[in-house]
Amino acid sequence: MSSQPALLQTSQISKAFGPVVANENVDFEVQPSQIHALLGENGAGKSTLMKVICGLQQPDSGTVYWKGEKCTIGSPKVARAMGIGMVHQHFALFEGLSVTENIAFSIDGAVQGKALENQIIELAERYGLMVEPKRPVFELSAGERQRIEILRALLLNPELLILDEPTSVLTPQEADQLFDTVRKLAANGHGIVFISHKLKEVKALCDFATVLRAGRVVGTFDPREQSTESIAELMLGSRDISTQRQVRHIGDRRLQVRQLSITDHDQTLQVNNMDVHAGEIFGVAGIAGNGQELLYAGLSGEQTTSDHNAIEINGTYAGTLGPNERRELGAMFVPEERLGHAAVPQLDLIDNVLLSNIANKKASNKGIVNRRYLSRKVEEITTLFGVRHAGNKTAARNLSGGNLQKFVVGREIIKQPSVLIINQPTWGVDAVSAMNIREALMSLAGHGSAIIVISQDLDELLEISDRLAVLHHGTLSEARAVHDWNVEQLGLAMTGSTDTPGNAAA
Repeated sequence: MSSQPALLQTSQISKAFGPVVANENVDFEVQPSQIHALLGENGAGKSTLMKVICGLQQPDSGTVYWKGEKCTIGSPKVARAMGIGMVHQHFALFEGLSVTENIAFSIDGAVQGKALENQIIELAERYGLMVEPKRPVFELSAGERQRIEILRALLLNPELLILDEPTSVLTPQEADQLFDTVRKLAANGHGIVFISHKLKEVKALCDFATVLRAGRVVGTFDPREQSTESIAELMLGSRDISTQRQVRHIGDRRLQVRQLSITDHDQTLQVNNMDVHAGEIFGVAGIAGNGQELLYAGLSGEQTTSDHNAIEINGTYAGTLGPNERRELGAMFVPEERLGHAAVPQLDLIDNVLLSNIANKKASNKGIVNRRYLSRKVEEITTLFGVRHAGNKTAARNLSGGNLQKFVVGREIIKQPSVLIINQPTWGVDAVSAMNIREALMSLAGHGSAIIVISQDLDELLEISDRLAVLHHGTLSEARAVHDWNVEQLGLAMTGSTDTPGNAAA
């Protein structure tokens, strides 16, 4: 480390939530012009440490130094005034307000109105983070919402910028563009904290890395001098993170889509012809904002079509049926946004299991809720997917992002659905958890389920899918066998840079 005072330094920071120790005597520092990775699996304490640094949490003990001076960061407003900005993994946006209005709330009145809108447009163009300033947030995908978070942090010109899983919903080309932005910021003297589970990105971008395991620092090093395997072992112990793929038998058709057309506000979806069979994982790639939410909504029944025959689930037409009716046909669903869509933040885990089990008479019969049954299901999910929480009555909002993701994915997989529609299955989870989720999906397919995986993680799609199609401007391309694609081809197809037929064939 440099002999000059660090831009930011923590000394012996500890933070616990009841019996759960999130940080224990954590020493961490970031120098000016340094891109410093913070690594660790879900529940290792990364997000808690960053919340202490940006004023969202107060430490139980320990000291924070800013430019060599001891300080107390009492609130996010204090942190922003000091020059600390953070792009959170869980977005903090008002659904009913526009992009500009959301950004206005975070800049403490410095610029407003048309002047702010112009600044947003200028910054978006400079860094390739295109947004529509007047669009309401509820219409936007997770990737588009992430761009808002990055832009509003950059508008404050922070001296220290914390990026929590910033590439989880970006294409390879968009991630490269973000890396160029980060390098420019570092070259101009900004300190960067980069939190990611993608070790290839860390090795390509970062100067230093600090690893947390079970709340403690277990190593600080130059990631460019370490192998991916050695970094993973430091993060995870000696556990194997390779996904074991087995040959699956492709059986009868489980899901059929014919001429599905949906319009919502100014967005449209067109799927001309798509079949998914028992034992098959059908991958859907696409840049955020190209119709993924409409595709998920159309397949899950959250958005219905007037053509009853447009969707067929296990031999029954379902185009006009809602989610619960489609569940009764054997289909289950995992949405992209885990907090607020997949789970109700203030409800405990037991009640959140009930949400997608309303039609299950074992869970709820004639208005009587069987909490003992639901509690057993929480325990089953916890055991199978390694969900770390403080008890079955823990509110969903108190789980880390990765643990909540494992919970909502596990909640649907343990039902052994014949059809599963899942949007961004491993967004924000660590390498071991991602492996477990992918293997659970492949095991489910191996037992005869038909699975549609919508994901911006192209490595993931190439790893687990049997066939792949690309969603671009609301139109699903022709599906091709996974071995006919590579990451570069997918990235180009996602941006419309290659010709892709406008239907997904069986």
